[in-house]
Amino acid sequence: MIRIVVVDDQLVMREGLVALLDLVDDVEVVGDAGDGSAALDLLATRAADVVLMDLRMPVMDGVEATRRIAAHHPDVAVVVLTTYADDESIAAALQAGARGYLTKDAGRAEITAALRAVAAGQSTFDATVSQRIVAALSSPAPSPPPAGLTAREAEVLTLIAQGLGNADIAGALFIGETTVKTHINNLFAKIDVRTRPEAIRYAYRHGLASP
Repeated sequence: MIRIVVVDDQLVMREGLVALLDLVDDVEVVGDAGDGSAALDLLATRAADVVLMDLRMPVMDGVEATRRIAAHHPDVAVVVLTTYADDESIAAALQAGARGYLTKDAGRAEITAALRAVAAGQSTFDATVSQRIVAALSSPAPSPPPAGLTAREAEVLTLIAQGLGNADIAGALFIGETTVKTHINNLFAKIDVRTRPEAIRYAYRHGLASP
């Protein structure tokens, strides 16, 4: 039997996955959790082979939970099951140690096959994710952001240049407004500007925004 922990903050989705997996002969759901922290608590008391992990959750997101599982429970494989298949989400999950990545339009057969594959020590990705990984590997490496900006600071600067306010930037990047303000303070210091108009002019001059 493959012992599974299901982690998703949406109760309906979580219960649906548990019900779906209960129909699979060689799978046993040993627990479920609504966030990454609760999942780690479960793994401290229950033996599991695979965690089916959502990415965007409160308290502790799936990336951080995956990183901690890889560090403290290396025998437990993580398969991400999420709505998001953008390059940043995929890269973050794989760097954290996920062995599989599926989007939530996957059916029971695809999910079950992924669980069996990672339980056997393999990696598995759905077709959409595989295509994005191949595209990323075949693309030339992007130029580093100017002035020592981090990739996230460059993203924030680009969104500022597009006219977005702090709340809209937070929504676009799935981060808190406080985090946005921290990035803005840091990037303003690095590019030596004090106002948004100055930052916008800098973004246009350095190719981080286009008319």
